[in-house]
Amino acid sequence: MRERILCLVFMIVAVGTNLRLSAQNRQYLHEGWTFGEARLPNRYPAIVPGVVHTDLMRQGLIDDPYVGLNERKVQWVDKEDWIYETTFQATASIIENERVELCFDGLDTYADVYLNETKILGTDNMFRRWRVDVKQLLKTGDNVLRVYFHSPIKVDMPKWEQHPHLYGAANDQSENGGVLDRKLSVFARKAGYHYGWDWGPRLVTSGIWRDVYLEAWSDVRISNTHLRQQQVSKRLASLRNVVEVEATRDITNAVITVTDESSGRTLAKRKCTLRQGQNTIPVDFSIKNPRLWWCNGLGKPELYTLSTQVSVGRNMIAKEKTRVGLRSVELVTEPDASGKHQFYFKLNGVPVFAKGTNYIPQDNLLTNVTPKRYRQTLQDAVEANMNMIRVWGGGIYENDLFYDLCDEMGLMVWQDFMFACSTYPAEGAWLENVRHEAVDNIRRLRNHASIVLWCGGNECMDAWYNWGWKHRMEQTNPEGAKLVEQQQEHLYYDVLKEITSEQIPDDIYTVGSPFTVRGHGSDGENGDRHFYGVGHRRMPVSKYNEEKSHFFSEYGMQSFPEYATVLRFAPDTTTHSIGSELMMSHQRGGVDANKVIEWYVKSEYGKPRDFRQFLYASQLLQGDAMRTAIEAHRRDMPHCMGSLLWQHNDCWPVASWATRDYYGRWKAAHYMVRKAFEPLICSALVSGDTLRVYAVSDFLKQQQGTLKLTVYSLDGEQIMQKSMSVKISANTSTLMQECPLEDILKGRKREDVVVNMEISTAAGTTHQDNVFLCLQKDLNLQPVRPEYNVEVEKGGYLITVRAHQFVRAICLSVDDSNSHFDNNYFDLLPEVPVRCHLRTDLSLSEVKEKLTLQCLNQFREQ
Repeated sequence: MRERILCLVFMIVAVGTNLRLSAQNRQYLHEGWTFGEARLPNRYPAIVPGVVHTDLMRQGLIDDPYVGLNERKVQWVDKEDWIYETTFQATASIIENERVELCFDGLDTYADVYLNETKILGTDNMFRRWRVDVKQLLKTGDNVLRVYFHSPIKVDMPKWEQHPHLYGAANDQSENGGVLDRKLSVFARKAGYHYGWDWGPRLVTSGIWRDVYLEAWSDVRISNTHLRQQQVSKRLASLRNVVEVEATRDITNAVITVTDESSGRTLAKRKCTLRQGQNTIPVDFSIKNPRLWWCNGLGKPELYTLSTQVSVGRNMIAKEKTRVGLRSVELVTEPDASGKHQFYFKLNGVPVFAKGTNYIPQDNLLTNVTPKRYRQTLQDAVEANMNMIRVWGGGIYENDLFYDLCDEMGLMVWQDFMFACSTYPAEGAWLENVRHEAVDNIRRLRNHASIVLWCGGNECMDAWYNWGWKHRMEQTNPEGAKLVEQQQEHLYYDVLKEITSEQIPDDIYTVGSPFTVRGHGSDGENGDRHFYGVGHRRMPVSKYNEEKSHFFSEYGMQSFPEYATVLRFAPDTTTHSIGSELMMSHQRGGVDANKVIEWYVKSEYGKPRDFRQFLYASQLLQGDAMRTAIEAHRRDMPHCMGSLLWQHNDCWPVASWATRDYYGRWKAAHYMVRKAFEPLICSALVSGDTLRVYAVSDFLKQQQGTLKLTVYSLDGEQIMQKSMSVKISANTSTLMQECPLEDILKGRKREDVVVNMEISTAAGTTHQDNVFLCLQKDLNLQPVRPEYNVEVEKGGYLITVRAHQFVRAICLSVDDSNSHFDNNYFDLLPEVPVRCHLRTDLSLSEVKEKLTLQCLNQFREQ
């Protein structure tokens, strides 16, 4: 049997004392696992970390639930109990230590753990880490480790029956799971989206979903360090390293040293006496002229690696490394001149317009997500010029790697606690469980520079006050309504607030999103806002130009993935219509959701001629909607200082609000969001008979620049052009030009022209975009056959596209879900070529054979 062993160890014995350097050996227990239904004798090989669904798929016992209608066939899985078991031998380097602990970084969810037939642990929270002292139970030979997973449905059903219909869960797809209207998700401290969401399937998992290992140490171990950033500026960082040390005995004359790993410079030393048990020792120090951590677009995300050591005499007996970024963060919520609460972030004293997105877990089967997928998902946010990502409250507290990458990439993280769109039984053992969960995850994550906000949850208080939940319950169960309201307010305004204050006193906590005050729901005017009037309520896309908020933390528009992705979950082309049973199964936004997309497509562009053109148009719709919203938010600087779209990614192949599909393919929206989030943009708004042109800049210094407006007829003629020198104000929006439409049109109709705007600075920054003076469905776009050329280049192909007329929104495709275009859904100006790069494994002949071009002009050829 093979065990993977990690030894964080220096094999040194201290001279003149019986203290040793704390080995903190780790022996990972990921090998030799089997699994099976508890009520049956059959056992099969298992992969750990993993979940029961992935193990069943590997054994061919269930089909891929992401394909076709297979999700319906696997709803039996969560009604069963499951047993996982392995046999291992503890290594000598483990057994020889004074302390040996069995550690689970994640058990999903209700589990009993047995070591050598002795029950050592019972768990009830997917989000918590678990440690058990097993020194006395370990054998020198074979050891049997067994984990019995109880069905979360069977465990929580009695809780619901005790309080039927008392707690709401807006997205729990209980009917799909065969449990009628019993919304069980609120009783389990488990990822809410596992029970279904309006973009995801119902797959209620069980399993050892994070690492399991033995950890052994002697004498002393550093159990935690917390770098408190008490005051940070470009001149001085005043810091306190709070070091938690566990000792097996009293130790006098210990010294704690903090060192900068890169330079080897000692930053601080403190003498102390360690008592048997837990010790907390603060070590104060400062760094002059620190290298500051900045978000993407404002500077480099500088990181330090600090080494904390415990020594006695000349001998080091424990060591811990922590990577940190030094920065100051402030959330400004003071009332504005009208008395409404502002909501914006200052990073290192600089007001930052938050450009970003909302992130959900990347897979319903969490262990499918590889480090490569993590990196690509976050890199795609950076490449779209984002500086903030919100970890939404219906998923998980993400893996350490996620936050490490955000630290490295300069992505500010808005971190929700794991509560979303529900009311919860916040009392007794359930609430105590949440306390441990919150403390555990704060302690795990609090040194990450990227985390700038901890938020109580998503839309929970808003659902209670603004979605009619409170009113309906008061009509039928007034005492129940009173209890639920007390529980929710206690959870967010008291418990989580107190825990964050205790564990991260220098950090920021807000009770929920959107912004609420005790006893009231959100009003759309104070703090942050979620706006879905466009999309949900069929308001026109242009409505984004009218809506106001200090910070938009959610808004979105649905689209379908492109055809190559559809083929992976729906290979049978007879299902390729938006009303088919299969397509509706891969649309969880409601029974009318696809009809809503269709309505918007017809309203904005006209009627698609077939399924593939509908997919294209749905993506164009989403892209135009997101671009319109982002530009409106940025034009409204500094009143508005944040724009986080919903959503970044999918957890399975589906029609959704994501700008990247499940396989990581960029939709039209992601390309358009990248452009709308560029550090300098020009943005135009038609107001009556006037075109207003704005410049929006993230740069922290005023820029000199040139604004150029060119008007083309749609058949390719240049009608007018003018240029002007402009001053581009720093970190704000500025109205650059007001143009009467009659001066632009020169006697033409609005339907016959396109206005190209280009703004450039002396430093070389350039942004250009096109604006239309009417709805796109009314444009007199000309029939066109763009010309293109494909050339081989390193890593793929260079594709050049040109046309004699104006072409709206060209989409290139090779119907291959592993290929990526660096530019897509772009316009063609007359006689102006556009070049894009294709990264693919396809051969040149395959690219030429499969390459297709779609554009909005084709809607006029029907």
